[in-house]
Amino acid sequence: MNRILLAEDDNDMRRFLARALQNAGYDVVSFDNGRSAYDRLREEPFTLLLTDIVMPEMDGIELARRASELDPDLKIMFITGFAAVALNPDSQAPKDAKVLSKPFHLKDLVREVERMLAAA
Repeated sequence: MNRILLAEDDNDMRRFLARALQNAGYDVVSFDNGRSAYDRLREEPFTLLLTDIVMPEMDGIELARRASELDPDLKIMFITGFAAVALNPDSQAPKDAKVLSKPFHLKDLVREVERMLAAA
């Protein structure tokens, strides 16, 4: 089963995203900050990291960079209202990371996740 690690500091958004992905058949583990998500990623493997960019303790770009060092095969998707930050070459975000700009429809998120995981 594809396992998704979700890092999103907005409680309501995190619950909505986790529920939508679980309803689509994914195993989702979620955290409200990048540091906790990274600690979990060090303990067990995941298929996809789905992360907000702007978060306390460790932002999503730093989380993605560190996560891809731990597991180069980990797929990464940013969910953000700040797409330009993720797309900025100076951000050092992983090159093949997908960016989904807020606001988005939950069905669009599920479709993008399915596409990314099918490309594995």
